[in-house]
Amino acid sequence: MLGFFLLGLGSYAWVCFGFLGAYSSELRWAFTTKVALLLFAVPGLISLGKPIALTRIVLTGLPRRFVDGALRSWPVRLFGNAIFAPLFACAVFLIFLTPIAAVLRDNTWSEWMITVLVPLAGMLMVLPIASHNIIRTSLFITAEFLFAFVELLLDAVPGILLRLNDTVLDHAPTVLGRLPLWFPNALHDQHLSGDFLWFIAEIADVPVLIILFIRWSQSDRREAKGLDELTDEQMEELTREHLRGPRA
Repeated sequence: MLGFFLLGLGSYAWVCFGFLGAYSSELRWAFTTKVALLLFAVPGLISLGKPIALTRIVLTGLPRRFVDGALRSWPVRLFGNAIFAPLFACAVFLIFLTPIAAVLRDNTWSEWMITVLVPLAGMLMVLPIASHNIIRTSLFITAEFLFAFVELLLDAVPGILLRLNDTVLDHAPTVLGRLPLWFPNALHDQHLSGDFLWFIAEIADVPVLIILFIRWSQSDRREAKGLDELTDEQMEELTREHLRGPRA
């Protein structure tokens, strides 16, 4: 419970109401860093408080069945696997390479939507993976594990493009008025945005790899235990079925 309020909601308040939230409309790197942290870091810290496990312990009857049904629904299962998550995150980060980023950064309504919807999307990706509420086969987890390594390269692409490009990609107009002396120019601001985005995206992959490795180990032990409980006759029959292959 302490982890949920202190780390989860505390990090959310720090990102939204601190420096990043205050300067996200003027600074590109503050905006991209804010979105990346809301998508990766805040949901990850919220998951340390085990909100799903606590909810299932507290609730009974119809409310608990509703929560269990929601966890088994296709949107949660879609967001909560390591194959969809990197594709979704990469698609979000690719927006920073377009003029859409300037529109989102300078609009009050989009700022409120980002503050609410981005953490929700991040929790849909993180919480099902962290809560182990869906039993996967070791083969499926292995595929997720391998794809997570691909994510290390995939997430780096938007940050690298922002860092190496010598043209301001969002075409945002110059901020007028008196600015602090430490404000970077537009191109340097974009380069800083790429640096922070690349760093956060790569660091965020490490906990996912650790969780997937733990899930793979548990699934392998579970399947091995199931085979050990079979009798010699059952094992022999299973072997014959395997060698015979699927029937036409």
